[in-house]
Amino acid sequence: MKKQVLASLVAISLSPAVFAQDKEVKPFTMEGELGFISTSGNTETTSISAGITAHQELEKWSNDYALEGLYKKETTEDSNGDDVEYTSAQKFFGSAQGNYKLENPDNRLFGFASYEDDRFSNFNYQATLAAGWNQKILENDRHTLEYSIGPGYSFIETQEDENLDSVIVRASSAYSWKISDTAKFTQTVSTEVGSDNTKSRAESALTATISGNLSMRLSFKLDHNTNVDDGVEKLDTETAVSLVYNFF
Repeated sequence: MKKQVLASLVAISLSPAVFAQDKEVKPFTMEGELGFISTSGNTETTSISAGITAHQELEKWSNDYALEGLYKKETTEDSNGDDVEYTSAQKFFGSAQGNYKLENPDNRLFGFASYEDDRFSNFNYQATLAAGWNQKILENDRHTLEYSIGPGYSFIETQEDENLDSVIVRASSAYSWKISDTAKFTQTVSTEVGSDNTKSRAESALTATISGNLSMRLSFKLDHNTNVDDGVEKLDTETAVSLVYNFF
């Protein structure tokens, strides 16, 4: 009987479940992204896109931060043959979301804030504050998926200095697929539904490791507003190939 008990204890102690260790979760990660395009000839252009994203994982909090910017300058010849230089794109966006973990850490309460200044959009600025429910509904070695939904308030000023502030409902989702040890696909979607304007953003990105902490990313972004002036496009798109460096 004693031999059977000892054999059982040895079998349990040697089982993979006991030896398996939880996947290491870094308390803080941050990566920077930079894309640059320059053309010459009949039309000279300089386009720069840059961004920083960070994630903080604490015992009771899971936080995400993002900063991104876009600048584009063009030089063309006018009817007199003189070079004319002008800025054709200038955009800044920043956001932060804090998720407070409940008894089940996959269930959280979130707070969100964002600010956008797009010189060539219909708006001088757009800012959002929102809070509500966040839930991680999928997490394994390959896939993660979470969503957030809750009420908030949107602060909007148009180019004509008209205020379109309103109560909104904000919903968002974030999906990540680890295709291999060196490749990852991510998809984020958000919408802010208000009485005067509905603002939606989406980004699809494929990231592949080049060497060490350096990667290359192919991304496609959508930015849509329902309330714009005549002659202003509701949908802005951005396709970019950029280098990404993982700092932590």
